[in-house]
Amino acid sequence: MITFVVAIALLVVGYLVYGRIVEKLFGADPKRETPAQYMADGVDYVPMKPWRIFLIQFLNIAGVGPICGAIMGAQFGTASFLWIVFGSIFAGAVHDYLAGMMSLRDKGCSLPEIHGKYLGTGIKQFMRGFMVLLMILVGVVFVNTPAILLNQHFTPNWNIYIWVIIILGYYLIATLLPIDKLIGRIYPIFGFLLMGMAVAIVVAFIIYKPAIPEVWDGLQNTHPDAAHNPIFPMMFISIACGAISGFHATQSPLMARCMTNERQGRPIFYGAMITEGVVALIWAAAAAYFFGPESPVDTAGKGGPAMVGIIAETWFIPVIATITILGVISAAVTSGDTALRSARLIVSDFLHIDQKPIRNRLMVAVPIFVITAIALVYSLADKQGFDVIWRYFAWANQLLATFTLWAITVYLRRNKKGAWYLVTLLPGLFMTMVTGCFLFVAEKEGLGSVIPRPAGYAIGAAITLFVLIIFCVKERPKGVEPLDRM
Repeated sequence: MITFVVAIALLVVGYLVYGRIVEKLFGADPKRETPAQYMADGVDYVPMKPWRIFLIQFLNIAGVGPICGAIMGAQFGTASFLWIVFGSIFAGAVHDYLAGMMSLRDKGCSLPEIHGKYLGTGIKQFMRGFMVLLMILVGVVFVNTPAILLNQHFTPNWNIYIWVIIILGYYLIATLLPIDKLIGRIYPIFGFLLMGMAVAIVVAFIIYKPAIPEVWDGLQNTHPDAAHNPIFPMMFISIACGAISGFHATQSPLMARCMTNERQGRPIFYGAMITEGVVALIWAAAAAYFFGPESPVDTAGKGGPAMVGIIAETWFIPVIATITILGVISAAVTSGDTALRSARLIVSDFLHIDQKPIRNRLMVAVPIFVITAIALVYSLADKQGFDVIWRYFAWANQLLATFTLWAITVYLRRNKKGAWYLVTLLPGLFMTMVTGCFLFVAEKEGLGSVIPRPAGYAIGAAITLFVLIIFCVKERPKGVEPLDRM
């Protein structure tokens, strides 16, 4: 329990200290006019209150990532606690804040446009397609998960496709309506519910005093199949949203289009990531106990969604357990709809389609939803379909974070004096190593079954070194970018 308490304290101190350092580095200007003020359109550019934007951002980036991802990551042992804490402070929150503020300075532009400005036109074109595909995968994952949970716990006699149709229908409505009409009104409620779940688990810690592992007991790999799942890079892919996630940067432009003051950026972007880190740490600690030798129930072979039910039903009375499960469902739903909304905005941005007329929104959204529905049918019809989609989603998510860190690093080197770009260069190098090694070390998801593990690590290191050389050779400070002159 001591490790858990210290870890929570470190996350809070990280926000108060390192968050302020990063804010000062960027140079947030409270007097600068924001896109919500000079581009208001009543649909996507809509001024909202800061507390409401924070809760929406928190729900947008959370989903089931800091819950199911943290639970799966907890199987690797106490190393997962360290990754959540230091990943959130020095990588995830920095990534979220700077990506969000760069969008805020550039008319609330979508992430591919930022990539294009700092990594080149070729990367921009690639990331446009890549990100739309990732948003569709997010939509699939976050329809599939709540549909299964709803069907298992509340309507076992229903055909699961009934829930799929209901959730997908809601997603379409949420994607098309002005952001303040549905998302802006109900998300704050779900945000409080998600945080309430985390508080309930902390209360359970106090009541039941579970034997949560301590870091001084060792950082050994406790995964049930440790021989085939090394901590590096598998744990760093499993725990994405609870430490760093490229998906977050796709959501930030939605909120950048609603902010009225640049000083709101630290609590909204950096703060939401730290809050998510706290939630992830709480669920990871609970899961670590249930995966441990003193667990009151058998958890062998249980995945993230199943563990949510086990934890809730073991520690809570039926009413609280039901609310907890509903909270997980709402977390998934409230990320799925904004993911598909982001896909609409990305497509409309690069096709230059005005999104104020409803017919234009439909023209962009309908093809996206058709593709999502096809992928959903596959994920539900094939028992392995969801697992395949989740693995691709997890790796693609971290790859996107890597690209975004490199774009931010280029921006910082061009516009800031000294070696401030190291703030994102070091996390960028680390994530390049993680995503590169995963391809050649993971046995089920990558080429680890045919390539010896040392060779896989060597290839990942070579990729990382190559990217660093490209950055050092090609990237030179070029003076202030148009982004800072707006």
